[in-house]
Amino acid sequence: MKIDELVKELTLEEKIGMIHGDGLFRTKGVPRLGIPPLKMSDGPMGVRNEFENDQWIPIGTTDDYVSYLPSNSAIAATWNREAARESGRVLGAEARGRGKDMILGPGVNIKRSPLCGRDFEYMSEDPYLAGELAVPLIQGVQEWDVSACVKHFALNNQETERLWVEVEVDEEPLREIYLPAFEKAVKEGGSLSLMGAYNRFRGEHCCESKGLLNQVLREEWGFDGVIVSDWGGVHRTKEAAESALDIEMSVTDNFDEYFMAEPLKEAVEKGELPEALIDEKVRNILRLMERLHMLDGAERKAGCYNTPEHRAAALDTARESVVLLKNEEHLLPLAKKAGQRILVIGDNANRIHSCGGGSAEIKALYEITPLMGIKKLLGGNAQVDWVPGYVAYDCDQEEKPVNWQADSLENGGGSVGQAEELQADVLALEEKLRREAVELAAQYEQVIFVGGLNHQQDSEGHDRPDMKLPYGQDQVIREVLAANPNTVVVMAAGSPVEMGEWLSQAKAVVWHWYAGMEGGTALAEVLFGQVNPSGRLPESFPFTHLDCPAHCVGEYPGGKTVAYREGRFVGYRYYETKKVPVAFPFGHGLSYTEFAWEGLRAEVKKGAEQPKVAVSLKITNTGDRAGKEVVQIYVGPTEEESVYPVKELRAFEKVALEPGESSEVVLTLEKEAFAHYDAREKAFCAKPGAYRIYAGKSAAEIVECVEVEI
Repeated sequence: MKIDELVKELTLEEKIGMIHGDGLFRTKGVPRLGIPPLKMSDGPMGVRNEFENDQWIPIGTTDDYVSYLPSNSAIAATWNREAARESGRVLGAEARGRGKDMILGPGVNIKRSPLCGRDFEYMSEDPYLAGELAVPLIQGVQEWDVSACVKHFALNNQETERLWVEVEVDEEPLREIYLPAFEKAVKEGGSLSLMGAYNRFRGEHCCESKGLLNQVLREEWGFDGVIVSDWGGVHRTKEAAESALDIEMSVTDNFDEYFMAEPLKEAVEKGELPEALIDEKVRNILRLMERLHMLDGAERKAGCYNTPEHRAAALDTARESVVLLKNEEHLLPLAKKAGQRILVIGDNANRIHSCGGGSAEIKALYEITPLMGIKKLLGGNAQVDWVPGYVAYDCDQEEKPVNWQADSLENGGGSVGQAEELQADVLALEEKLRREAVELAAQYEQVIFVGGLNHQQDSEGHDRPDMKLPYGQDQVIREVLAANPNTVVVMAAGSPVEMGEWLSQAKAVVWHWYAGMEGGTALAEVLFGQVNPSGRLPESFPFTHLDCPAHCVGEYPGGKTVAYREGRFVGYRYYETKKVPVAFPFGHGLSYTEFAWEGLRAEVKKGAEQPKVAVSLKITNTGDRAGKEVVQIYVGPTEEESVYPVKELRAFEKVALEPGESSEVVLTLEKEAFAHYDAREKAFCAKPGAYRIYAGKSAAEIVECVEVEI
């Protein structure tokens, strides 16, 4: 039966049941017409465990363990489109294997501040990088007759007061920074669904916003997929019904009382709202179901989960996500020697992260910690000992009977985390563990410190108050480095931390994200040279959050409103233009080999269509081991005093080279690479004139630069 025919057959009550939750993760079906419920699941790092239909209580069976995938930040750090696609394929196959129709991800919100609690779920501070990796990830998911659901549209860049905060941003940065990844996800990725955001924008909640949902998404971008609210993101019946929102979801079990449930039905019956509004929403849902082969008994892919192939894909992505930040005296890679004694220090070396972080939590089939990864790589011929070094006093690994989301709409939906005043017994334990670690560090040939953050800091519903390391780690690291200067420091986290108290002491620093079930394996392989690190930072690492433009120019987290006064100068756009030094720049990452760059050329190709610029250069692996280099192409104005950033990422490519091997890298810059949004013209415009094209290993490390006339 065709979609329009189905809509005519449906009663008002049946249609209403299709456009709001009839469970915490499902809508109501219409069995008499063969319309199934739409089943959804979090999240970006794997398919979430099963809850009871109307309570945030885990069902508790063993059949919902799944593959735990690297976070979106880890995927972004690969700068590898194919790795993103493969991660999407695994996520889609496992969602379908668990009987889901929609997976709630990926998250492409811009990392405006390093303090946002959900930054680990997002990809980058740069809209181009986020969009380029979101597209293949979405396509990979949807190969399995499962809809990706890109989130959170739009301007959801903090957790504090996320339900009510009003975001104030000008049209130019809105279009250049905060919307492009969503637009690319829709137009190029073909995402079949999209989730609205909690916050407010221009006087409307985003999940009820005619400006964002109707005008931008539906009319300008031509999106004909399904728009889902964030859970509890709807606040008014009339506004939600008149917006392009299709499905209202929430965290409470009073499903018939949702704003688009009985209240909407009553409004239609009283003639206050036209039934045609509901019909359009139902058409969009049926169109999605048709695309997913859910109607008319169509053959649908079955999916699968917990396969060896999925675990191998998770490992491959984790390997490419590890970022070597610093490596003085070639301290890394470490040698494998029979009889060696290695001391591993740090709570994060022995901590499981899969079960935390908010809606990104995963019931993982397993998770290899850094400690296990090191031990299983070295085997029994090495002595590997571990001490915690510090106490993560606020971490409770016990499973709660009721999930945190049951209360997630209280207190504005989120807050800034506050440092606890420690009790005397905790302080005494901290001192004891620190002394133990320092004393032992002097006695071992090799020491590896694994610290950073955990999901008490990187978590939905909470922003960090600052970038400082928790649990007194700075003092531990300083004293351990003093005792053993060859200590390798590994930071495991989803967002930047301050390192200034010890960074100059450390010879080798490695960044390790929440990297999935095989993250510890990948880290160990990098530390001991079985894998050459090729990760690059998808965001800048400032020395302190006070250097960040969201804090020193704009507002964060604001109060009733938050003003994005930094405009388009987000992340490296600010640091590079204003010449503000950072600890590690956007795009940074070292290798165990060396690469020579030469012969940068930029040729303007004119034709019937818009002119394009072909950028080419030669990359040679001049070292003695295979490795991967990331070629980053930035574009900027030639004028010294410009209203635009000095440079912006416009193209990139990851290149794998054997020792001595060379490759000619050719990248094409379309008109969009030279364009900025003009609010008066209501369009992106590329002004004729001269532009600089930079080829760099990071936003700060530019190897060559040429000028072109457009």
